[in-house]
Amino acid sequence: MKKLLARVFAVLLCCTSLVAAAQNASSSVPPQVAGTPKTQLTWYGQAAFRLVTPSGKVILIDPWITNPVNPKGKEDLADLKKVDLILISHGHSDHLGDAVEIAKRTKAKLVTTMDQAQAYIRYAGFPAEQVGYDSAGNVGGTLSFFDGEVKVTFVNAVHGSSVTVKEKSADVAYPAGNPIGFVIAVRSGPTIYHTGDTDVFTDMQLLRSMKVTLMLACIGDHFTMGPERAAEAVALVQPAKVAAMHYGTFPVLTGTPAQFAAALKGKDLLLKYQPLQIRETLDL
Repeated sequence: MKKLLARVFAVLLCCTSLVAAAQNASSSVPPQVAGTPKTQLTWYGQAAFRLVTPSGKVILIDPWITNPVNPKGKEDLADLKKVDLILISHGHSDHLGDAVEIAKRTKAKLVTTMDQAQAYIRYAGFPAEQVGYDSAGNVGGTLSFFDGEVKVTFVNAVHGSSVTVKEKSADVAYPAGNPIGFVIAVRSGPTIYHTGDTDVFTDMQLLRSMKVTLMLACIGDHFTMGPERAAEAVALVQPAKVAAMHYGTFPVLTGTPAQFAAALKGKDLLLKYQPLQIRETLDL
C-alpha cells in the first residue's frame, strides 16, 4: 500500500510540474504578442492610400484624398493631422492630389524620384526643405526609414509624368520625371506593391523575389492597364493577395472589379483577389 501511494504521489508531482512548466512557458511570452499592432492600410479611392505601421508611422501614397468617389474626402483630408511620409508615383493631378496641402500642414517628407521632387518644388509649391537625399532617389534604389522599420524600393512603371499649372488662365503641363511604382516592406510585416499608373510589363516578374503580400493594381483601362492586363501583371508578380485601384473615378476608366475578378479566375488566380471598398481599412 505504501508503495502504491508513493507511485500515485510521484505521478501527481510529475503532472503538477508539467502544468507549472506550461504556465511558466506561457507567462514567458510577451503579453503584447496576442495583440501585436498590425500594419493598417486604408484606401481613399483612385490610387490614394494611407499606411500606418505597427509603431504608428503614417505613410500616404498618391494622396488625392478629395477625389470624386470618396464621399467624405474633405473630412478625411482634415483628419490627416499626422503624416510622416508622402509617396508620389508620378505628377498627374489624380496622384499628386492633395500632397502639397498635407505636406505644408504636417511637415511630411516627400518620397519619390529626384526629378519628380524638383518638379513638385518648382511647379506645385512642395516645401523644398521636406525633400532630401534621405527621401528622394531613383528606380532600383531602396530607401530606409524609421530605423529600418520601413523600406521603400522604387520600381518601374510604364506611363507618363507631368505637373499641370495655370498660367494666364491656361493649363500648362511641365515634365515631371519618370513614373514609378513602390514596393514598401514593413519590418516583420507585409510587403506592399503599389503599381502606380502602368501597363503590364515582363520585368514585373522580377518582383516575385520580393514576396509581395499585397499588390495594389490599377485596373481602370484607357490610361493604365485594364482588368485583363492587370490579371497578367498579377500572374507575373505572384503576390499573396491583390486589390484593385484606379477605376471608376472618371467615366473613361471603364475597368471594374468584377471584370478583374473574372480575369483572375480565368488564370486560376481568383483566390488572390482581395475585395476593397473606399475608406475600408485592412489589417495586414
